[in-house]
Amino acid sequence: MIHLRSIQKKEIREVDSGFPFNVPVIRALNEIEFRNPVTFFVGENGSGKSTLIEAIACAIGSVTVGSQSVNTDPSLAQIRKLAQYLRLTWTKRTHKGFFLRAEDFFGYAKQIAQTRQELEAELQNVDRDYKGRSQLAKDLAKMPYRNEAGALQRRYGDGLDARSHGEGFLALFQSRFVPGGLYLLDEPEAPLSPVRQLAFLSALKQMLTEDSQFIIATHSPIILAFPEAQIFSFSDGKICKVAYDELEHVTLTKAFLDNPEAYLRYL
Repeated sequence: MIHLRSIQKKEIREVDSGFPFNVPVIRALNEIEFRNPVTFFVGENGSGKSTLIEAIACAIGSVTVGSQSVNTDPSLAQIRKLAQYLRLTWTKRTHKGFFLRAEDFFGYAKQIAQTRQELEAELQNVDRDYKGRSQLAKDLAKMPYRNEAGALQRRYGDGLDARSHGEGFLALFQSRFVPGGLYLLDEPEAPLSPVRQLAFLSALKQMLTEDSQFIIATHSPIILAFPEAQIFSFSDGKICKVAYDELEHVTLTKAFLDNPEAYLRYL
């Protein structure tokens, strides 16, 4: 399902000239059309792909996986200004989905662990404060804390921090998924090994059967290989549609794996 059909950049006022408006691809941006349920943004660090993902998230008002909302996160203050210049065209407006940056996962896992510790402390406080009272009174006092702890257990199992980063990331991604959503992901490969990246692609394929759309900024040749995905390359201050086999990320990786000595001799 293609929920978001296109984004267009409106004319920018002269007063707005600093970051992110001075990023070459943002200056050159006119319109991007989303013709596939999965779209990738690829480019070197600093090319502007993450900036545009963040701006789309702010323009939509996406739910975030992390401690901050796109509306209040101080790191997105300048991005929110850019978002005001984006015009969104929808096939069907959806309020489902989320925005996830790789660094947000680690903060969220820490937040979940802290919540578990606080719930355990509250349960111990009930035992202390209700000493000498009936078991029924204790159970009633503990009920809200047990319910919240049970909800965390059902959603995340033993906890995101109890797994490897890759396992935790996939667990978080799948537990927060709902059908019919728009998902904006910035470099999801960061915590994922090659095997976990393949597992991520498998999850992605399943989610597409449930009317979801994904816009993903990535460096990973594995993730970029997802069948029939639309790929936009951010290079030389322009955004261009490109085939998988033409990507520098892909051709360089292939060339290196075929003959690593040819590259390592210059180190």
